[in-house]
Amino acid sequence: MALYLCFFFFIISSALACDRCVHQAKVAYFSTAPPLSSGACGYGSSAISFNNGQLAASVPTLYKDGAGCGACFQMRCKNTTLCTKEGTRVIVTDLNKNNQTDFVVSSRAFMAMANKGMGKDVLKNGIVDVEYKRVPCDYKNKNLAVRVEEKSQKPNYLAIKFLFQGGQTEIVGVDVAQVGSSNWRFMSRNYGAVWDTSRVPTGALQFRLVVTAGYDGKQVWAKNVLPADWRTGATYDTGVQITDIAQEGCQPCDDGSWK
Repeated sequence: MALYLCFFFFIISSALACDRCVHQAKVAYFSTAPPLSSGACGYGSSAISFNNGQLAASVPTLYKDGAGCGACFQMRCKNTTLCTKEGTRVIVTDLNKNNQTDFVVSSRAFMAMANKGMGKDVLKNGIVDVEYKRVPCDYKNKNLAVRVEEKSQKPNYLAIKFLFQGGQTEIVGVDVAQVGSSNWRFMSRNYGAVWDTSRVPTGALQFRLVVTAGYDGKQVWAKNVLPADWRTGATYDTGVQITDIAQEGCQPCDDGSWK
C-alpha cells in the first residue's frame, strides 16, 4: 500500500509544483453559469449550489486530468481602483482550454472581486489581470458525499462522484468493497470528478480513498456509504470529512501570503 500511495502522490505533486503560491495571470468570465455547471468535472446541476455560484474553469495544469476538480482558489484583480484587496474564492468545476487566461470564471465570481458598487465596471473589462493562490475548501459541517451517477446500472456498473471535498487535497485513488469485506476493487477515473467500475460488489458498499495530505498520500476509509438498495441520482453521506492540507515544500512562498 505504501508504494501505491507514493506512486499516486508523485503523479499529482509533479503535475504542478507549488499551486498554493501566489501566481500572476489573466482571468475572463462566462456571461452565464451553465457552461461551468455542465463542465468537464461532471458536477452537473450540483455545481450551482457550490460556493454561491462562484465557479471557475481552470487550465490543464490546474485541472490535472480531473484531480483538480473541486479545488478552491482565492483570486483578486490587480486594479486596486476597481477591486478589493481580499478578492474572492472560486471552485474549479470545468476545464479552460483558452491559453490566454488561467481561469474563466462565472460572472458572479468576476463581480465579487470588485469594490462595492463597481461590479459592472469590472465586467466591462472582459479580461483582468489577477493574482491567485490555492486555498483550502471549507464546507463547514458538511461531510464528504457520494453521488451515484444516472448511468450506473446495478449490478454491472457503478459510477460515482465526490462532493464537498474539504481541505486542500486531491483524490488520487478510489477502491470499493462490500461492507465487512476486505476484497477491495479499484475504481478508475472516468472523467473529471467521476469514478467508475464494472466490477461492482454486492450489498452495502464502503469506499477507501487515497488523497494528497501533508508531504505524502493518506488513506481515508468511508466504512458504510451506499446501502444495498442504492439508487441512481441519489447522494449519500460518507460520514467523514477531509480537512488536510497537502504540503509541497515550495520555498519561498510556503505561507501563500498576498504581497
